[in-house]
Amino acid sequence: MLALTAVTGLIEAVSLLALGPVFTAMQTGNVLFLAFGAAHEGDLPALPAAVSLVAFALGAVCGARMESAAEGRGWRWMCVGLYAETALILAAAVGGWRVTPRFGDPGAPHLVEAALLSMAMGIRNVTSMRVNVPGVPTTLVTRSMTGLLAGSALGRDSAFGYGSGAWARRALAVLATGGLTGALLVRAGWSVGEVLLPAAVVVAGVTVVHRTLLPLLHTR
Repeated sequence: MLALTAVTGLIEAVSLLALGPVFTAMQTGNVLFLAFGAAHEGDLPALPAAVSLVAFALGAVCGARMESAAEGRGWRWMCVGLYAETALILAAAVGGWRVTPRFGDPGAPHLVEAALLSMAMGIRNVTSMRVNVPGVPTTLVTRSMTGLLAGSALGRDSAFGYGSGAWARRALAVLATGGLTGALLVRAGWSVGEVLLPAAVVVAGVTVVHRTLLPLLHTR
């Protein structure tokens, strides 16, 4: 889950700095962009936000149906979700290999890239909510930060795990450096595809670990 959190930061850096501005995982931002566009304030393009919202919704619906069907057949539903996410991010990486970052004036290739990433993040949200690791939602640092502070020596709230080791997991989720990495790569002149390829590799690696190593640990 922490590795996937870092991937989210990397993808959001690409979407905000190179494809939009548009969010692909944190759809609250897109709702606000649409509201600003409707009010004709902020000089932000509304089309990327609308494309992302629709694609995210499609990904969430498909992810829910796909993972529930996999669970009903006795398959590892988390692997199925991660496979689909990997495929979409990899498709975005291949399609975006020659797409140069463009902020504020995205073209058709940028919108296609944003749609693919938003679908992947829609599936991811379904997967992470089904896994339900406390304090690590993988796409919302706000929840991790709130749990970290509420369950710390400052907040002292037992409902958030005060006195337990949950703070360490939440702190790592907040400090995941995917966003910084993505921003530095965009600044260095990497294309959209070049930045996204490491994200696809990480998700694929998480899938392999979940499929092969975790069952071995459970048998011990």
